Amino acid sequence: MSRITPLTTPYSPETAAALHKWMPPDVDHDPLVLFRVLHRNPDLASRMRVLGGGLLAHGALSALDREIVIARVCALCHCEYEWGVHATVFANAVGLTADQLHATVRGTADDPVWPPRHRALVRAVDELHDTAHLSQPTWDALQRQYDASQLLEFLVLAGWYRTISYLANGLRLDNEPWAAPFPGHSA
Repeated sequence: MSRITPLTTPYSPETAAALHKWMPPDVDHDPLVLFRVLHRNPDLASRMRVLGGGLLAHGALSALDREIVIARVCALCHCEYEWGVHATVFANAVGLTADQLHATVRGTADDPVWPPRHRALVRAVDELHDTAHLSQPTWDALQRQYDASQLLEFLVLAGWYRTISYLANGLRLDNEPWAAPFPGHSA
């Protein structure tokens, strides 16, 4: 159970409109618990939605690269809540295989499921998570695969999902009932 109680229906018209902006069109479930908790502070939620939505819908990274970064960051932060949402909603749609999704939690950058481009991403996420820095060899590997705008976005994306992981973990959010659990965990 969340440490801060999520909003429940009936929502005020303002809250309903704000929550609607967070959700993709034509979803068949309630707004995410994370969003409903965030709307206990609507000004903060509004500011966060701009960056989060921009990273998901208007990024310079491919959707597959984005989801690999998000899944790896969430896995390293032990944030099953956010990992499960992305595994369920985005992984298949962007072409992330079941083996790759598993490797975001249980594998390494050298896992054979990763082509060189994705090895560089996973290694970079791992280094940022462990040290808050990137070694020169890791940066060089990224530069061979990505341009400057993509590199900047990668750094912001990784940091953003660490923030989201802190938020979900700090609130002790239970997994969404429809979201995938980490490999090896029961739903």
